Amino acid sequence: MKIGIIGGSDGLGKTLIYYFRDEFDVAISARDHIKGRKVAEEMNVDYVESNTQLAAMSDMLVISVPINNTVSVIREVGPFMRKGSVMVDVTSIKEEPLRAMEESLPENVEYIPTHPVFGPRTTELDNQIIVLTPTKKGEWYKRVHDYLESKNMRVIETTAEHHDYMMSIVQVLTHFSFISTASAMEKLKVDINETEDYESPIYNLMIDMIARIVSQNPYLTYYIQSMNNNGPKIRKVFSEAVDELRDAIDSEDDEKFVEIAINATKNMGDIQNALGMSDKAITALSHEYSLLNESVGHEIALKHIYSGKVHVGVLERVNGKTAILDNGTKLRVANVEVLSDEELYQWKLDNIEWKKQSISCVFSESVIPNVIVETLEKVDEVIEVVLTDIYQGPQIDEGFKSLTFEVTALSNEAIQNVKSILTGFGGVLR
Repeated sequence: MKIGIIGGSDGLGKTLIYYFRDEFDVAISARDHIKGRKVAEEMNVDYVESNTQLAAMSDMLVISVPINNTVSVIREVGPFMRKGSVMVDVTSIKEEPLRAMEESLPENVEYIPTHPVFGPRTTELDNQIIVLTPTKKGEWYKRVHDYLESKNMRVIETTAEHHDYMMSIVQVLTHFSFISTASAMEKLKVDINETEDYESPIYNLMIDMIARIVSQNPYLTYYIQSMNNNGPKIRKVFSEAVDELRDAIDSEDDEKFVEIAINATKNMGDIQNALGMSDKAITALSHEYSLLNESVGHEIALKHIYSGKVHVGVLERVNGKTAILDNGTKLRVANVEVLSDEELYQWKLDNIEWKKQSISCVFSESVIPNVIVETLEKVDEVIEVVLTDIYQGPQIDEGFKSLTFEVTALSNEAIQNVKSILTGFGGVLR
């Protein structure tokens, strides 16, 4: 199947290449042809300069462009879609893209307005939410639905109108309140680094979430606000709630404040579940810091959760929110996962050039070679020990024998440790 992605050089469109390229024949187009060709070459997919040409050659066409361009791109390429194909968009609003598909696509082309409720930094589809808002279901719908479920995604089917209302709460309201909080801090000239000296775990989590939102493409967050038809109402109600709460405090009306707080709490649903989830997040964060502090002075492996790169070295110190290795590497604690000893050992097996050395040692003939081999194989970073020769001859005193071991290890230090153990057994290195 040929999948075309318009907007495949950035954001979610680029991420979709990872998910599709091993199973389907993928081609992309992009506004910046130089960048588009580079991404296509790096990811081993085809590049097509023309959006309409890509539409004409695709069985499935995915529209993954900025929200403000989605409708115009749908109208541009719609008439060029091949008979029996399907168009999918991945925009976080659904009413306007749906209307554009209904008006611009031929009768023999199917369309499925879609919203993957996750960002381009997501590395796994497992348990991620994706919303489908079909107005009619053709042959493609079941294929798409079954494929998404086969990836263990949580598939939600609803109307475009209901989706956009839900997104006005999930995105418009939360983004608006978070950006407002960040803006207030900026106006107050708050030194975020200084507040970290006083922060509670909940404040820490809140600041991280606010930073995550405000660090997104500001044009994207603007269009999420401005292009959702429910936005004006949502922002008006939010402003009214802020004013009501402020007035209750300024007028020293404790009963009104308590009433607002209690009503808000009742509406939050399962409070115990929320407490449990936030406790888990706090515990996980605290555990990571504790684990790092206990590892200072020891070798450690830190895996960057976004790039997947593993950094190995002796942990020199943990400075605030930064872990510093002895090789000078500095990593934000929030962005890394501490690998277990077993995972570190496996990484070394896969990434470090093995050392191999043949070692001969003279022992009393009463020594049992298998016991020595079993002992040596337990030495840290020793991969394998093979007894290759047992020799008794002119060069060996009577009552003694020479044993030769081929030792494979991850480091020269491990091989030196093997030699020390051999001499500890009473052996004499040859």
